Amino acid sequence: MPGSNHQPVMLEQVMEFLQPRPGGRYVDLTLGTGGHARRILEASSPDGLVLGLDRDPEVIRRAKDNLKSFGERLRAFHGRFSQLPRALEKAGWKQVDGMLADLGVSSPQLENPERGFSFQHKGPLDMRMDPTAGQPLSALLAGMDVGVLADALRRFGEVRRPRAVARRILSAQQDGKLTDTLALARVAAEKGRGGGRHPATRVFMALRMLVNQELEELETLLARLPDPLEHRGRVAVISFHSLEDRLVKNRLKLLEGRCTCPPGLPECVCGRRTILKVLTRRVVRPSAGEVEENPRARSARLRAAERVAA
Repeated sequence: MPGSNHQPVMLEQVMEFLQPRPGGRYVDLTLGTGGHARRILEASSPDGLVLGLDRDPEVIRRAKDNLKSFGERLRAFHGRFSQLPRALEKAGWKQVDGMLADLGVSSPQLENPERGFSFQHKGPLDMRMDPTAGQPLSALLAGMDVGVLADALRRFGEVRRPRAVARRILSAQQDGKLTDTLALARVAAEKGRGGGRHPATRVFMALRMLVNQELEELETLLARLPDPLEHRGRVAVISFHSLEDRLVKNRLKLLEGRCTCPPGLPECVCGRRTILKVLTRRVVRPSAGEVEENPRARSARLRAAERVAA
């Protein structure tokens, strides 16, 4: 994999909300090359532990190399969000003091043309975060219905005229013209308007989320909250997509148990119980300085909560 100057997003804010401490146990659900995990390990020195999950075996190898000075304090697991219970069991942990999920695609994945994530470089139609599992984009498109593809483009990418774009993509695929990522970008950008982001940006994002079942994985993770957390354990999620952020916001709000009774009742009868305390009343965004230094942070949104009841 080519070199990368990957920068962990919203690092200081993550540390502020997670508050790692010595002896604590933490899960980094998106280990990547280890930027967030490094700071958690440093802050929880000398005996804090981090269990790092990632779909991508290559970035796990890089993270292990980058964090080798921490020895056995880092435990890496090749897997998806939905495999968290298995990872915890393998580590011998029941609950943890903190969890972090930094959603989306990582810089090393984007910067490697062979992974097929970028519309700026020629590469195969793959887009799998885990190249050892699942179907690449090329195989997925081969058996896809126009309606299904259009729905994914609309839902995940908010693509304008999604059905027309879906027809163009599938027609090019059937005619053998969809040979690589540059060909896909040309088809996706056809009739696109000038100004702003490249017209293929939303299409590539939507297809990546479809290939990797990203929303489904996030929903599985959120449904398990607060079970993996100890009392006073904290969770932080960085999202880059409005759908992801909405899922996180709604799940945290539900677990906070805000009363939904009509005003005027003498006592609460809705039965809501506070399990999590939301620490981010408003979504937290990166500073202007961070965005200037790392433009990929511009759409990041951070939400965090603390478990306050069993």
